[in-house]
Amino acid sequence: MFALRARLSATLLAVCLLFTGLAAMAAPQRAAAAGAEPGYLMVHFTGEGATNQQMYLSHSTDGVHWNDLNGGGMVLRSPVGTKGVRDPALVRSPDGSKYWIVATDLCIGCGQNWDGSINNGSRNLVVWESTDLVTWSQPWLLNVAGAIPDGRNAWAPEAIWNPETNDYVLYWATNVPLNGVKKHRIFYARTSDFRTITTPQTYIERPGTQEIIDTQIIEVPSGVGNYRYVRASGDGQITLEGSNSILGTWTNLGNLSGIGLTGAMVEGPMWMKFNGTDKWALYLDQYATNGGYMPVLTTDPSNPAAYQKQASGSYTMGGTKKRHGWILNLTAAEESRVLARWPNTPAQRLQSFNFQDRYVRQTNFDVRIDPNVSPLDDSQFRLRTGLAGTGTVSFESVNMPGYFLRHSDYDFQLAHNDGTTQFAADATFRQVAGLADPSWSSFQSYNFPDRYIRHYAYELRLDPITTTTARGDATFRVTS
Repeated sequence: MFALRARLSATLLAVCLLFTGLAAMAAPQRAAAAGAEPGYLMVHFTGEGATNQQMYLSHSTDGVHWNDLNGGGMVLRSPVGTKGVRDPALVRSPDGSKYWIVATDLCIGCGQNWDGSINNGSRNLVVWESTDLVTWSQPWLLNVAGAIPDGRNAWAPEAIWNPETNDYVLYWATNVPLNGVKKHRIFYARTSDFRTITTPQTYIERPGTQEIIDTQIIEVPSGVGNYRYVRASGDGQITLEGSNSILGTWTNLGNLSGIGLTGAMVEGPMWMKFNGTDKWALYLDQYATNGGYMPVLTTDPSNPAAYQKQASGSYTMGGTKKRHGWILNLTAAEESRVLARWPNTPAQRLQSFNFQDRYVRQTNFDVRIDPNVSPLDDSQFRLRTGLAGTGTVSFESVNMPGYFLRHSDYDFQLAHNDGTTQFAADATFRQVAGLADPSWSSFQSYNFPDRYIRHYAYELRLDPITTTTARGDATFRVTS
């Protein structure tokens, strides 16, 4: 009998371990102990103009005190569509194997104004994809409003996994004349890959001429409130609605005017759940006063009376202004990768030893040395830990993040990191004492160690160095 019980116990243990393993595979792994909870990642833009309307990242360990990543510099730049992006959503697949950033294709002050973007703006969204949250694909345009009759634009995209249909509900605002009224309404479509979508349908429409542009949905755990999903919308107020089905009927729960926050004051609702507790922050952008984001805390997202404004000294938003974005609760592995990828490495320049008025710069993805570089950030790089290994460096462009100095056929170009081993090797160098002056630096190729970065006729090349002139050409000062 004892042996039988032992065999049964072993069998039960094996079954438990099997299901535990399956559960771990089905959802991103979280830190085991409450004290070891990882932090939060915010993706956002920072303002108007070609540089500020790109993708930026910030990190928080507690959800209310934020630090800029990447030295406050952009982490992704859109080269497609209007070449500007706003209002990003950061979507993680249910199994944690893929991520997408989906953003508005809009660049105010760099070729577009508000009237043009409202009435004849881009019908596309901009999408990036990643398998690790740190190496991102080239972006593509996803036409979501082109199938909406007389749809004028596509703004403020969001997405949420819908277990009822086993795909994502992608929703956004489009300005369209419909039923005699031209205004922004929320439309939705279903997608599994953010490359193709179903025919867009009207999702949210307010009565009369009232517009709605910003809305974001959060899933609420069982036992909190009366609804599985709560959405917050900017529609003249910050309106709260509840539902038990993403595509089902939604019930108006009230708004935040009772705590002094109206749609005339704040916009861009952005949810965040605190790790390890049933407590939420609804971040709101104080656009009317140009004040950036502020958190409003609650223990029940479905109850307008449960929200509490926070004193200004109880939270910090970092050095850059945070504009409409998305907050992701990180796993421990994700946090480790993100912080390693975007440390606050300073922007630096490479000054030529024998033409000291010239600096390495990129121009239309070609790489050369020039004087009087304009714009200055064409000649600015972040010296990252080498893509191919520690003890080496790789040069990432400041104004084209994700693009690195890379040799190909011994010529240099600024190229997008495709994540391959070959790219990593071609973009990695050993920083050694300057061949012409040991107080400067030279850069030896990782995969062609008999060759160094040098300039010839002002163009960057990868060459063996055998002459005094070549040693000067291959020597640089790393300077701010």
